[in-house]
Amino acid sequence: MVAEDDSGDRSPPLFIYIAHTILINVKHPLIETLTGLRGNPRACVYTEPLWGLSMNLCLPYASVYMIALGLKDWEIGFVASVYMFVQVIFAFLGGPITDKLGRRKTTAIFDFIAWSIPCLIWLRAEGFWYFFVAALFNGTMKVTTNSWDCLLVEDAEKSQITRIYSLVISCGHLSALFAPISSILVSRFTLVPAIRILYLNAFIVMTAKLILLFLFSRETKTGMIRMKQTKGVSTIHLLAGYKDVIRIMAASPGTIFAILISALVGIVGMVNTTFWQVIVSKKIGVPDTLLPFFPMLRSILSLFFFFTVIPWLTGKNLRFPLLLGFAVYLVGQTILILTPVEGTLRYPVLIVSLIFDGFGGGILAMLAESLVALHVDPAERARVLALLQMTIMFVSAPFGWIAGLLSGISRNLPFVLNLVMLLTGIAATVVYYGTVSGSPKNDR
Repeated sequence: MVAEDDSGDRSPPLFIYIAHTILINVKHPLIETLTGLRGNPRACVYTEPLWGLSMNLCLPYASVYMIALGLKDWEIGFVASVYMFVQVIFAFLGGPITDKLGRRKTTAIFDFIAWSIPCLIWLRAEGFWYFFVAALFNGTMKVTTNSWDCLLVEDAEKSQITRIYSLVISCGHLSALFAPISSILVSRFTLVPAIRILYLNAFIVMTAKLILLFLFSRETKTGMIRMKQTKGVSTIHLLAGYKDVIRIMAASPGTIFAILISALVGIVGMVNTTFWQVIVSKKIGVPDTLLPFFPMLRSILSLFFFFTVIPWLTGKNLRFPLLLGFAVYLVGQTILILTPVEGTLRYPVLIVSLIFDGFGGGILAMLAESLVALHVDPAERARVLALLQMTIMFVSAPFGWIAGLLSGISRNLPFVLNLVMLLTGIAATVVYYGTVSGSPKNDR
């Protein structure tokens, strides 16, 4: 929004107003947080379901789409690693870009570059090089990850951050309700034509999302200060200032712990996103038309957990929910590896696996985001977030290629790699909470 005061919020679209009116009388911690949002947090959260109506409709088929167009497992993994390495570069540049352009403008520009343009490339893809080029554009999303996070939380109350991230992740899972659309298209047009239609839809919806967010948001107070401070200052000079930010991060055990947890959760999530449909389709033998229904179930389960169990677990002490999330996710990945490859028993076993994945993946994604937000120095949020994201991506990047090589040997091995990452997360959590002081600030 153009106005700089809270009273300047624009009226939301009619469908949002109706939903808000219905929900305002519901007594639930997350619902009360949702209806109480104002300003930028409201603009960010209320437009987030459009992500689920665009990209999340394509994700269940992304890897099998690549295979259908002739890519090998190692090429799929290589594209994933290229995507991660580009994120490393743009995570590094994201801080100065966000400070100079402002959170709002940066988000609009780089959402278009990182999502709208790649959707058009994926739509016309014919082989490996199309996906390679799309990954180069898509990797710039780390700039908008930085700016969007700043836009989301800089004007929010710190006590609400964990619940706000729960809402954001829940919004992403709302795409589950529309997963049958993907299945109907695949059964009607076959795999490749159907996915091309979904990428066209993703281009339209993602572009609409970035426009709506730009119209119904405003620059944050911190963002306006940083724009004034960096006006006329070269990007190179701003990058040189990272040495001070590195000292701030290195002096904070909580920040280092947040980086490690985010990297581990990111690696497990990348492997799942890239190779889950491969193991289910190519090893377990689930038909292509049924693929969207399993992520749909995972999303529905995640939403259920977010509105029932998770809000009561994420209190002042995050040690227990972290350990629980890692342990439950570990069980889910183990069950996936052991799923039978023949007979009807494979379907209930897959469902059980998804129950554990839905809870473990959901709570860990929310906690990883929350840990980062809670341990960032507010005055240097953009640059600290940039370095955090760069470090996380740098650590995570090789694992797409590694998982691709492992998948070429056995479809199970990428998920064995996930088991190692989850065990590392349990160990790191035990060590960290065993060494920090017991004060509420450090205990988070």
